[in-house]
Amino acid sequence: MWCIVYLLCFFMSLFLSLILVPVARKFAIKHNILDQPDDRKIHLEPKPLLGGVAICIAFIVTILINLLILFCCSEIFSLNHLMPNFLLDEVTLIKAVLPKLVVILFSGILILGLGLVDDIHKLSAKTKLMAQIMVALLLISFGIRITLFIENNLISSIITLVWIVGITNAFNLLDNMDGLSAGVAFIASMIFFAIAAFQGQVFTATILLAFAGSIFGFLRYNMYPARIFMGDAGSMFIGYMLAVLTVVSSYYTKSSPTLFPVIMPVLILGVPIFDTIFVLAVRIKNGKPVSEGDKNHFSHRLVNLGMTQKQAVLFIYLITFCVGINALLLCFVNIWGSGVILVQAVCIFVIIVILERIAKRNSDKKS
Repeated sequence: MWCIVYLLCFFMSLFLSLILVPVARKFAIKHNILDQPDDRKIHLEPKPLLGGVAICIAFIVTILINLLILFCCSEIFSLNHLMPNFLLDEVTLIKAVLPKLVVILFSGILILGLGLVDDIHKLSAKTKLMAQIMVALLLISFGIRITLFIENNLISSIITLVWIVGITNAFNLLDNMDGLSAGVAFIASMIFFAIAAFQGQVFTATILLAFAGSIFGFLRYNMYPARIFMGDAGSMFIGYMLAVLTVVSSYYTKSSPTLFPVIMPVLILGVPIFDTIFVLAVRIKNGKPVSEGDKNHFSHRLVNLGMTQKQAVLFIYLITFCVGINALLLCFVNIWGSGVILVQAVCIFVIIVILERIAKRNSDKKS
């Protein structure tokens, strides 16, 4: 019966996103909130921003409307007898986690606001990083942290801080081609949803599906050639939400044959993590500031190989899906099976490195 709730939340969020994105586009054009082309970017004409604002509003409004309906029926109007048992069983649990959900959504709005200010006024990398750390610390102060069987709160807090800030910036860096960051986030969200639904984490699964719906609606207008960008506001928001939703989800269960399921988020988000590490390493090697944008991303190197923008983005979608879908099996296989999955993931990224080296060689020959 939860399938009905899942579908309702997904299509409600999708519908709101499809309506709000064009509104955000018109507002951005009217108020000159545009992403101007330069040497570090591949678009040749100004593009309206604020797509991230539409994603955020569609997602949060969907969550709030459904929570309001649930609590109104169960509390205010005493319609418990009209509600199905599978919903009544979750009301108590939802009440228990509601304070943390409020903190998560509030922090998401803060991240969105930070990115919005950066889109309009261009903040320094240091300022953005410090603000992201403060938001992550706010979450940690409310007990939202990665445990990974670590009893030491300080160590788990540091891991959580690095994870949230790292994934937030990874999706920000990944947002360098039409539909790329949003599409990878959508694929990752759907895989995380499948895990949460299978493990009976229905509330988290519902939130993930609402999140996926808001991104999917935005993709309608962001695929090449994009009519609107999500901006830093959107890329940081989706990165933040994926980071936090993976923190509050659980992957290891008593029925899991090994402890390897705890690394599922790393595999599922492997593409943005790999791209971030690779790009930062290249910048450090070349003696450039890590915050300075360039065209050394995986997507740019695929274009240097001869792919079109659309082909490069679809290729990265496929890589994300292949690595992420294998991670689902970690819940079922023994240590040898887990080893095979990890080796396969490593091999996929080795192939990416080989492709990037070929692309760099071609680029050097042209120059």
